Amino acid sequence: MPTSGASGVIEASARVVPSEAARTRTEHLRKLTYGQSHGEPTLSSPEASLTANLPHPRRSGSSTTAEALVSDPRQRRSILVAMCAALLAVVASVTGLNVAQPDLASDFDASQGTVLWIMNGYVLTLAALLLPLGAVGDRQGRKPVLLVGLAVFGVASAGAGLAPSAGLMLAARLLGGVGAAMIMPVTLAVITSTFPAQERVRAIGVWTGVAGVGAVLGMLLSGVLVDAASWRFLFVFPVVLVLFAFAPAWHSVPSSRAHSKRPFDLIGSLTSVLGVVGIVLFLHEGPERGWWAVGTTISLACGILGTAGFVVWDLRHPAPLLDMRLFRNGRLASGSVALAAVFAVHAGSAVLLFPFFQNVLGWSGVLSAVALLPMAGLMAIASGLSTRLAERIGSRATMTTGLIVTGTGLVLLATSVSADSGYLAVLPGMVAAGSGMGVSMPLATESITGALPQDQQGVASALNDIAREIGAAVGIALLGALLSAGYRSNIGSRLDGVPTAAAEAARKGIAQAIASAGEREQAVARAARESFVAGWQSAMWAGASLVAVLTAFVFMRGTKNLETHTGYGERVA
Repeated sequence: MPTSGASGVIEASARVVPSEAARTRTEHLRKLTYGQSHGEPTLSSPEASLTANLPHPRRSGSSTTAEALVSDPRQRRSILVAMCAALLAVVASVTGLNVAQPDLASDFDASQGTVLWIMNGYVLTLAALLLPLGAVGDRQGRKPVLLVGLAVFGVASAGAGLAPSAGLMLAARLLGGVGAAMIMPVTLAVITSTFPAQERVRAIGVWTGVAGVGAVLGMLLSGVLVDAASWRFLFVFPVVLVLFAFAPAWHSVPSSRAHSKRPFDLIGSLTSVLGVVGIVLFLHEGPERGWWAVGTTISLACGILGTAGFVVWDLRHPAPLLDMRLFRNGRLASGSVALAAVFAVHAGSAVLLFPFFQNVLGWSGVLSAVALLPMAGLMAIASGLSTRLAERIGSRATMTTGLIVTGTGLVLLATSVSADSGYLAVLPGMVAAGSGMGVSMPLATESITGALPQDQQGVASALNDIAREIGAAVGIALLGALLSAGYRSNIGSRLDGVPTAAAEAARKGIAQAIASAGEREQAVARAARESFVAGWQSAMWAGASLVAVLTAFVFMRGTKNLETHTGYGERVA
């Protein structure tokens, strides 16, 4: 996430470790991250995993133009400002609408399922297109792809802010995800290809800081705008950032691309998109329409066929979009699964927590955003301790422990919350989940980057991207759909004797139920809150079960010790 600012802050803090062994490991990672091979900078830091899926020259016969390096300090500053502004627009848009869920439901008279689609459509297209569009940027030129992506993203954001209906709003969000998938793989690639080695570390530090705080800033700013004005003003900020970034990107960013002698993996791109979209649609629609409904089974079939086709095709392609043989490495596979699990929980729980604070507890948007800060803060603190813990008990044990604590947090959220409970009932589960995710996330990232040698760090960064974004899309789809389905299945039996108009409004979602409940119809609001909590519990139990299964996989496939490839046949343990 790119799904959350807290996760970015976590991964940033995870790099600062005091022990000698950790410093040694960090130095090796820095060499991997900023080292050069064949004149091409290779990037793979924890936060930098948002973008770089550049094929390495040794693997794909590609090279990067050396003329992209910029010697003028003022031009470099202009490039950095433009790339950070573009990134901030994309990252802030991931979480910005979470706080506006009740308003979207009321203004569009939309069901909870429709609101969920508006939330997840952006993340879904971003996750599905991130890798293919990143590869297109490398081949066709990063500057033109960036400019087109900014234009698409700006138009989509403006369209979302002006959308008169839920359908047009969803279309704008899907288009915005396409633009975001064009922007994100380019912003960091532009920085690494234009800044000289002595300035690159500092520039990437600024970029990672923006990646870390962008979602938190978006969440807090969204709360202020929703309370003080309207959710439509949420899209003014991305439009302003796009306009701010476009001019310096046009004038200052040089043209650069990776020249490859091998054909673009078009079939791999298409099958990967089909696989991701099909699986997410299956998880999204299954709880609502039924797991064996025609549309649901078609989505599952498309997801399976797309994924299988992608694997088979790329195993035979001379320059695959993603070499599936890499997953034979148990450490890399376990790190990818753990990272996907963490982002699924993080993104999915955020989608559930905001409407709980606003509709069940009756809090404002700002207060709801502030209520999530303890969870984010504990994630950052725990991430700073994860490497020390791994040095004592091993990487696999630490990562597994973090996932167990995360699952425990979801169990607490499922069992301790009721329609009458307050914030203190939610806090222990948030504390546990945040702490567990903070422990697991840096080690999962390190497992991916450390499992591959120096000449495959671009691949490791791409895997990091895929795990994060697909995990977020799956978490939002599954937990959000289970919440919506649980609400619908419970609200009907609680509406006996309620006037028809109020009952119909209540069936659409908790926001409409509370809005339609007058002084004589508080029973409707009570029924809606109880039904919401019932759906909440189903979603949290499902999340805990998913984490348990993935924890078992990580424990069986993970590496015991924290190790890092040096790229020269050595390991640092």
